[in-house]
Amino acid sequence: MNNMEQARFNMIEQQIRPWDVSDAQVLSLLSAVKREQFVPAGRQSLAFMDMEIPLGFDAYMWQPKLEARVLHELKVQNSERVLEVGTGSGYLTALLSRLAAQVTSVEIVAELSAQAAHNLAAHGFDNIQLEVGDAANSWGSAQYDVIVLTGSVPVQPAAFQQQLNIGGRLFAIVGDAPAMHAKVITRLASDVFENVTLFETNVAPLQNATQPQRFVF
Repeated sequence: MNNMEQARFNMIEQQIRPWDVSDAQVLSLLSAVKREQFVPAGRQSLAFMDMEIPLGFDAYMWQPKLEARVLHELKVQNSERVLEVGTGSGYLTALLSRLAAQVTSVEIVAELSAQAAHNLAAHGFDNIQLEVGDAANSWGSAQYDVIVLTGSVPVQPAAFQQQLNIGGRLFAIVGDAPAMHAKVITRLASDVFENVTLFETNVAPLQNATQPQRFVF
């Protein structure tokens, strides 16, 4: 096992499995989709570390264990359509595309979307539609089986809940720093939603997300 593969193995065994990720398909995917190929130039040494990696433009790659836990919790099926808000480096996009039928990923920063497009095309990911635009509050009129918000939002994103198919799942990190809560929201019926809070975390906010009314002195 070379140094890169040893680092990947250590990441899975020491960071990801201990964070309640046991789904065999997800663990296999983390070995197959090479994270270092999506890390910004000059930062490959950080690819398997338990940290966020700066992408520029106030955007970051999530910690590896967060990416893995989200996939574990969402249980994406190979017949499902996924919406990702915040493409970033394209790594989570790539992981989602290996599980789903089709992924639409929207990025507000054109330069990040272009770099993600380069990363994805270079490694044969072809069931992904990349879009540039502001999807902080919704995106188009299509319905999805899975929606992933890669930036935090201060209030629960009701508009995205309405874009879920029945049985669809939305992953969102809700709240203000430092006390944000990762949630999976499942649409059980037209107007019935189940909320499950998974863990506390702290990630960069989604640009232009709906803000709550705040008391001003």
